[in-house]
Order: sequence, then structure tokens, then C-alpha cells
Amino acid sequence: MCKIRLAGLLMALALGRAAWAAPAVPPPAYDPPAPGASETAILSGGCFWGVQGVYEHVKGVRQAIAGYTGGARASAHYETVSTGATGHAESVKIIFDPRVITYGQILRIYFAVTANPTELNAQGPDHGPQYRGEIWAVTPRQKDIATRYIAQLDAARVFPAPIVTHVDTAMPFYEAERHHQDFLVRHPGNPYIVSNDIQKITALRAQFPGLYRAEPVTVLKGQTP
Repeated sequence: MCKIRLAGLLMALALGRAAWAAPAVPPPAYDPPAPGASETAILSGGCFWGVQGVYEHVKGVRQAIAGYTGGARASAHYETVSTGATGHAESVKIIFDPRVITYGQILRIYFAVTANPTELNAQGPDHGPQYRGEIWAVTPRQKDIATRYIAQLDAARVFPAPIVTHVDTAMPFYEAERHHQDFLVRHPGNPYIVSNDIQKITALRAQFPGLYRAEPVTVLKGQTP
């Protein structure tokens, strides 16, 4: 599950937000537009609290839903997925308007501020295949964009190590339990969020001011947690 050891938490809190240093990630050279007024992206990049929180603050995103993908419906439950034995990854389904933000821009935010693409089966304090970085391509076009973009970033040596994020054809997505939805928005003072995710929102605002929205779009839409 999304967790952090006490020593790591104390260090992160001591360093504060200044510890975050997102790389300068260039835009994708190949980013053909999608037809229509709606597109869906599915991304895995560690604990879904932070991934969802980032995209809820992105213009053009209509909804970002925390969930699971990669395994069977029967095992798509938080405690079961947390064992790391289900094939699932904590994931976020992003429904967005491609006339406002392109799929390539969604991926640019993913690589720049959402997840460290050089960590294998881990993100920060969380370890296991359920926290792997994976781009689940909904269409062949998305797979082409993602594959080319990773090759572009590796060739430019944007990151200090090779990108290990996988690109795979999308599998069924199962929505996570209600209490996990909008977790960052509803619990900004949670120690895990403070230590790992608030700085991602800060980086999003700094690096992508034209795409940042101060008022997040949420799943629960003001309902009582």
C-alpha cells in the first residue's frame, strides 16, 4: 500500500519541498492530434494518490479516476493488489479533451513531474510490481506516441539512467474504492502526501503554467468523504 517508513518521512519533512527537482523534459517530437472531443489515457506510476492528484490539476482533464489494471477483476481490491501478486498496478484513468491537451502533453507531465521513469517496480518509498511505471495504450496511435517519446528522451539522456517504464496495450481498468478517490485533494496534510506528492503539484504549476488549474476536477465532486 502507499506508505513510507518513519525515517524516510522525517527526512523528507526536514528537507521540505525544496527537495523536489523535476527534470526539464522536452515535448514529444511526435504527437499527432486525436480525432473527436474526448480521449482516455491510462497510466501507472506508483501510488495512485499522487498520480490522480496531479492530473486533477491539469486543464483539459475531465476526470482522473484511481484504480487498478493489469490483473483480473476478482483481485482488483486495494489490500489484495498491495500484496504485489495480482498482476495489477495502481493506475489512473484520465479522460481528457484532446482539443485542450494532447496525449503527448499528458505523457510529458507524466515524465516531468508525476513519476520517476528510471525506477523499476518502485516509486519513492513504495516497492513492488503494483507500483511499476506503465503506460497502457488505449489505441495503436497512443502506443506509437509513447514508444517514440521514450526513445526520444533516452536518446537525449534527459534522465540519469535509462527509462524502464513499460508501454503495453491497455487492459481492463477497475475503479478503486471510494475512499481512495481524490485522496490528495481531500487530505493535503496527510504525511505521505506531504512527503511525496504535494511537491509534484508545485512542480506542475511551475513547469506547466499554461496547463495548470488551481481548482481541481474531482471524482467525488464535493460529496462527504
